Amino acid sequence: MPKFAVILPAAGRSTRFSGKEKKPFATMDGRAVWLRTAELFVTRDEVVQTILLLAPGDMELFRQRYTANIAFMNIKLVAGGEQRHDSVANALAALNPDIEFVAIHDAVRPCATSELIDKVFAEAMKHGAALAAIPVPDTMKQVEKNTVRATVPRGNIWLAQTPQVFRKDWLTEAYARRAELGSEITDDAQLIEAAGHPVYVVTGDPANIKITGRSDLFLAEAILKSRPKPKVVGSQHPFADEDMWR
Repeated sequence: MPKFAVILPAAGRSTRFSGKEKKPFATMDGRAVWLRTAELFVTRDEVVQTILLLAPGDMELFRQRYTANIAFMNIKLVAGGEQRHDSVANALAALNPDIEFVAIHDAVRPCATSELIDKVFAEAMKHGAALAAIPVPDTMKQVEKNTVRATVPRGNIWLAQTPQVFRKDWLTEAYARRAELGSEITDDAQLIEAAGHPVYVVTGDPANIKITGRSDLFLAEAILKSRPKPKVVGSQHPFADEDMWR
């Protein structure tokens, strides 16, 4: 079985999220968003390394709150950079030598299902690169100053989600060439595309939302509560029902 590493970016500024805390650390039904997201990956057999990217200024407080969690889940903390691509580059430098595939998943996307992750991982192993995405369901408008300037054809237009999974050698080589490939590139799959590698698309899930504003937090919580609780097999996460780590 190939060995996977999972990178969870959580080093952003959360400028669009109103509240006392940044969105990865906001509480959903008693547990932090980042924790719910990390739990999607840490128990998978093929995942041998999980890296959580944090802003340097968040490190100390994070360790105070979540030391027991990160120890039990064997999560490695890595300081993020100025931009998202700087943060991912820092994580790539911290990968174990035996890693073969790298999954990048937003730390604020806690509603991904195990079935979706299974599909993206499987297609990445077949094709070298894969991501979850959904076709645009609505009419698209180009708007300037609150006035419609054009209606944009939506055929063949998809909205990218995460996880995005790549061969480690493809991703590290693409990051090494980032200045050459295009410094304006912000999406990891786009960088792989620019390096000349095809990226396979797995049909994602509209419920796999990214928490950006506070209303998204309430929606994500409702999505998770609407799903049947999975049967517990083996040992349960020791902090699953505790709220002391808020």
